[in-house]
Amino acid sequence: MNKTAFITGATAGFGRAIALRLGKLGYKVIITGRRKERLDEVVTELQNAETEVFALNFDVRNFEESQKAIESLPEKFQQIDLLVNNAGLAAGQAPFDRCVLDDFERMIDTNIKGLIYISKLVVPQMVTRGSGHIVNISSIAGLEVYPGGNVYCATKHAVNAITKSMRVDLIDKGVKVSSISPGMAETEFSLVRFGGDAERAKAVYQGIEPMTADDIADALEFIVTRPPHVCIQDILLTPSAQANTYISVRK
Repeated sequence: MNKTAFITGATAGFGRAIALRLGKLGYKVIITGRRKERLDEVVTELQNAETEVFALNFDVRNFEESQKAIESLPEKFQQIDLLVNNAGLAAGQAPFDRCVLDDFERMIDTNIKGLIYISKLVVPQMVTRGSGHIVNISSIAGLEVYPGGNVYCATKHAVNAITKSMRVDLIDKGVKVSSISPGMAETEFSLVRFGGDAERAKAVYQGIEPMTADDIADALEFIVTRPPHVCIQDILLTPSAQANTYISVRK
């Protein structure tokens, strides 16, 4: 295989696991992230696994930064065959009337605008070539809401709408568009959501065996290894103990 994948938010969690998995599948990998030290750690992991890797340290919320970063790619990494829009976060989980406006803006800027910015910079080359694949990392929160989810759920509903619209707009251009909608998966997600409160983050998964980042990488692998005539539009996956966003069995 001589394909190149571009993964946003690859310093931890889903993004890191996906980058490692794609490296094993033979992809050259471009990883992005805001945390330089963590980005360097993932580069080392990939290099140790004999994966060709290039790292871009920037914030997807800033279009100019994103544009400069992508324009700086060396020639051998310029043709992007697979775009994984993974960068995203949840901030807070309070009722709407008690939420912090800054949290709303962080989620909107990262989960929606960041995905749009990177896609607008990468998709045109796919259209010109007549081939490519986009996988947007969404959430079960893009299908259902839950108490305190408000704007986070709204951003993931937006990701699903953008994914469906991309699929319609790009279907005659030879570009596949897919999404993955995970339920409860234990990564840094809850720790970030609760501002570093490890006890509160751990309680989210208490009594449940949550999914791992590798489970999400499994789903991504299944999507990208289908034959050319098959497009997996979306994979919704949850722990066995989770029925939907608000009903689960805890032991």
